[in-house]
Formats: sequence, C-alpha cells, structure tokens
Amino acid sequence: MDINQLKAAIRTVNDFPITGIAYRDITSLTENPEAFNHTLTMFASGIEAFRGDKIIGIESRGFVFGAPLSDRLRLPFIMVRKPGKLPNDTYKRSHDLEYGSSSLEIQKNTDIKTFDKIVIMDDLIATGGTALACAQLVHENFGVLKKNILIQAVINLPELSGSDLIKASGYSVQTLIEFSGT
Repeated sequence: MDINQLKAAIRTVNDFPITGIAYRDITSLTENPEAFNHTLTMFASGIEAFRGDKIIGIESRGFVFGAPLSDRLRLPFIMVRKPGKLPNDTYKRSHDLEYGSSSLEIQKNTDIKTFDKIVIMDDLIATGGTALACAQLVHENFGVLKKNILIQAVINLPELSGSDLIKASGYSVQTLIEFSGT
C-alpha cells in the first residue's frame, strides 16, 4: 500500500462538526485492516528510528494508534485524557482548537523520566494546539527534554500551520499524509 492508497482510505465529511470544516474521518481507515496495519507499520518504523521509550495516546483517537503500537513494540502506553477521566492527581493544560478550546490531563504518578524518549500519538494535526499542549505537559511537569519528544499523527493539515508551530516550539513532528484545506 502506498501513501496515495492510504490517503484514499480516509473519508472527508464536509461541514462537520461545524459549517466550513472538512472533517478527515479516520474511522474509514481503521475499518480497512490493510490500511490500518500499514499505518501502524509506518508509525512503528518512525518510533524505532527515534528510539522511543514510551508512547502517549491523546484521548481518544491517539488511543486507537498508540495502544496497538505499544503492544507491537512492547513499550509502555500512557493515556492523556480530558479533565475528570483519570483516577489520580493530575497535571492539567488548556489549549485552543481550530473550533473551540479544551484541556488535557496526565496523572502525576505517571512513570516518565527526564531522559525518556516520548512519542505522542494523535490522528490529526490542524492548529497544533492539542499535540503541543500534550508535549508541554510532558516537558514542563516531568522534565523531558524537548528534543526527546516526538509527535506522530496520521494527518497533517499544513495550511493551518500546526506542525510549524510545534516545530517552532522545539518538538519533532512526523505525519504520514497531508490534506490541503481546513
């Protein structure tokens, strides 16, 4: 499977969740075993090249890719969730989205060390707010060096400059495919 076939496996839903948004729906990708497996293989290659120690999944679509990669690569899987979903004390970070705002939390008792190489998984980078907030949670609260944090996502929307913002903030980004437009 090549990149064009992978891109074709992702359906676009216009005017969702609000008018003017062309939503890139990864459910069509996850429903296609060949496309999903190819996606995981590409991500695993990037994680191995980065020499990742731990995988963080951003709720909820980051779980879809992060958990099977954690199993495949035998790496710990850490969940970053929306407020109030984790049972222990948490660190919290608010961030803006392309059409609103939200917050993320990670448990304070999470086993992350300063020199760990962390891979953050999500499905899409638009404005970069969610992925950047997650990276900042890890950097600021666990002391992980910025150069030791890699953000992986299936889709990049380069016109919204999220990947550029993340890179300008000192973190690495790896995406598999790009879509033009919002």
